[in-house]
Parts: sequence; structure tokens; C-alpha cells
Amino acid sequence: MPLPGRHLTSVLLRREGSLFLFDCGEGTQVSLRRLNLRWKKISVIFISHTHADHVTGLPGMLMLSSQVDREEPLYIIGPPKIKSYINASRNVLDMYINYRIVVQEIEQPGIVYEEEDFAVRAFPLDHSKPCYGYCLEERGRPGVFYPQKARELGVPEGPLWARLQGGETVVSPEGREVYPSEVLGTPRSGRKFSYVTDTSYLDTIAPAVSDSDLLICEGMFSDELEESAAEKKHLTARQAGIIARDAGGVKKLGLIHYSPRYTERELKTLLKDAQSVFPDSFLTRDRQTLPILYDE
Repeated sequence: MPLPGRHLTSVLLRREGSLFLFDCGEGTQVSLRRLNLRWKKISVIFISHTHADHVTGLPGMLMLSSQVDREEPLYIIGPPKIKSYINASRNVLDMYINYRIVVQEIEQPGIVYEEEDFAVRAFPLDHSKPCYGYCLEERGRPGVFYPQKARELGVPEGPLWARLQGGETVVSPEGREVYPSEVLGTPRSGRKFSYVTDTSYLDTIAPAVSDSDLLICEGMFSDELEESAAEKKHLTARQAGIIARDAGGVKKLGLIHYSPRYTERELKTLLKDAQSVFPDSFLTRDRQTLPILYDE
């Protein structure tokens, strides 16, 4: 439930000027306003499941976007019934919508959205209704370009440099073939963000979130309430830590979706449980901002 100073679940990822929203709990647009973020830049909203605490912010968001000039479509991707929820909300509230909304229901795990240099993958979770976790993973980047090496091989500055950086073999003005490997460093990895919430512990989650630069994962209960967590199909904070540890390559784990039974002071219990197995764990807070840096 929303508490004073603790809104319902929602995570916003900003990448190259585009915004991607993961879940849209009640009050999401309030935080967007307080952070001075431009909601019309939200390209896609990914919904984990259709329980109220993860979708009740959607109607307001959809109507809010009609108050600004928006030409691009808004994609909403989620489990079965998300389309029914959107359509019913639009009909009952008689929404004025002046842009295109594209709702996609996930039929099977795998890539659910992609652009040229990244893809978003959905993987199944185990909750009381169909639920998905998500990973946004950038594709690998070329290695660092070395201009001096290009010059030494007779390639002048200009379009040929761009082609080399794009992985294309070129021919210098002197007729010599120059390969990208001759002027580029070792290929570099992209970044990976993972989002997991509302699920029982599953062995399949760890492989899905491996090598995440940032894993946001629910840690709803303390370790002493593991039985209650299993009954309600939620994770304990320690189980979130186990997932991060077993995944391999996870750099940071941010806990989210705390039970309202824990006051601000008591949240340190959840943090301690997670850190007992994965030291690089932290508590997420409303409107907290975190950079996800390239691993150079």
C-alpha cells in the first residue's frame, strides 16, 4: 500500500534521451513531476503483472500525456489482461487521447521490444497471476578507435573513419585494404538493467539477470518471514541477495517493493539480510537517481 513518503512500485530508466517505465503504481506521475522529467519522452511502459499496486498509475499517465504535444506512439507491454485493463480504463473514464497507444500482451518469454542497439527481454516469474521480469540489454560496442593508426595506414579523416568504426573494411586512397581490427581496440560490452518483482524464488531468475550492471529486485520480507513470503509468492530480501549472487556478474542490487509492515527505521533489517549474501546491495528510495556507467 502507498505510505507517506513511500509510493507504489515504479522504476524509470533513461537511456540516450528516451524514457522506459517499468510498472506504474499509484502516484507515479507525482514523482515524475517532482523530478521534472518529461513524461512525453516515455517510449515504452513495461508492466510486470496486473495487480492494482503495479498498474493504478496508468490511467493518469495516459491522460497526462494528452496534455502535451506527442507524435510518437506509446507502447505498453505486459502480461495477459493488460490490454483489457487499458481499454476498460479508456472507456469508463472517457479518456481524451490524442496519440497512438500500442498495447502488446506477452505470449511467450523472450525479446518483447528492441531497437538497433538494445533489446528488452521478458522472463517468467511465479506469482498469483501471470508475471514477468525484464532485462534491458545493450548490444556490444566497437572498441576504441585510434585515429593515429588509421593515418599510419593511409586512411584520411572523413567518411572512411566512420565506416571503420562501424566495423566495415575500407580501401585507402593508395589502394590498401584496412580492416577494423587494425584501428579499433577490443570490443566493449554494453550495459544491462534488470527488473524483478512479485515472485516466489525461482532458480531460473538468476541466469536471466546475469551480468546486470544494476538489478532492481523485490525484497518484501525479512528472512524470518520466509514461509509467509513463499505463501504469498514474494521474495525475502535474502533471497534477492541469493539471486544476485548466483547470477554472476551483477554489480549492484537495489531492493524494492517493501512490505508496509517495515517502517523506515526497520528497513535496515531487509538491507542486512540481502548484504549477508550479496554485499553490494542497497535500499532504493522514492525519486532516488542512479547512474549506470559503461564498464570501460
